[in-house]
Amino acid sequence: MQGLVIKSTGSWYNVLADSGERYDCRMVGKFRIKGIKTTNPIAVGDRVKFDLERDGITGIINELLPRKNYIIRKSINLSKQAQILAANLDMAILVVTLASPRTSLGFIDRFLVTAEAYDVPTVLVFNKLDLFSPQGLEILQEFKDIYESIGYPCYEVSALKGTNIPVVQDLIANKITLISGHSGVGKSSLINALLPDRDLRTGEVSEWSDKGQHTTTFAEMFELPQGGFIVDTPGIRELGIIDIEKEELGHFFPEIFKTSHDCRFNNCRHVNEPGCAVMEAVNDGDIAISRYESYLSIYHGNDTRH
Repeated sequence: MQGLVIKSTGSWYNVLADSGERYDCRMVGKFRIKGIKTTNPIAVGDRVKFDLERDGITGIINELLPRKNYIIRKSINLSKQAQILAANLDMAILVVTLASPRTSLGFIDRFLVTAEAYDVPTVLVFNKLDLFSPQGLEILQEFKDIYESIGYPCYEVSALKGTNIPVVQDLIANKITLISGHSGVGKSSLINALLPDRDLRTGEVSEWSDKGQHTTTFAEMFELPQGGFIVDTPGIRELGIIDIEKEELGHFFPEIFKTSHDCRFNNCRHVNEPGCAVMEAVNDGDIAISRYESYLSIYHGNDTRH
């Protein structure tokens, strides 16, 4: 039998079979010795082959089918290992807030670099529009200008008030979409707005840290009434970049990659080389300083900032 992994609890996987039935499945041991260095050899969004056990209710996963892409991050506690957030995605939505809690540009850039590296198209959704002051709206426009000029679509919503939710519903129709972001940015509220009958738990933003409380503990996939699925993941406090070589990093900043063709040296690092077209573009305002600072931060190994 074949199916789609729609929920993972660490040791058990809920699999939606191609027949439409759902089965709780576990893995056979050989997955652990196939050179997969992630904490979760199988992730939500994976397609698998499985056999039913004698009870006809539970199954054993015996094969992981090839992935078209995935989103990965460093494990929080085991820096040498990685965790796959979800696989086989058509799109990722990064939910961003400018306050309560504030999503840093560095965090946005780290997510986008990871998505670029693993071929996951990404859009930014700025939530909590109902809380914005006139000054906040100006900052929002500055953020949007940075990312839309590079080619990342940006949307403004209020999950609480329902503002622009239909736009997002149209965007995700018939796609498998990962919804990610810091804890507290309103991921669960957004999913509740997109799927009112689900009523996921939402968490208040912690007053002492201004960071949200984790309300999602395991990745889970929800079927959309208009077709497609959304994948809810635990809130990310920090995002470590993994498996990207320094000399490749510029490839995953689209504007840096495009400009790098004009550098004097083919192997330009865009750090302090003479004739660097990227540094010149930063000085001229053609590449956002914040994006270049993110590039340098990741390049020099400071890759787990919030």
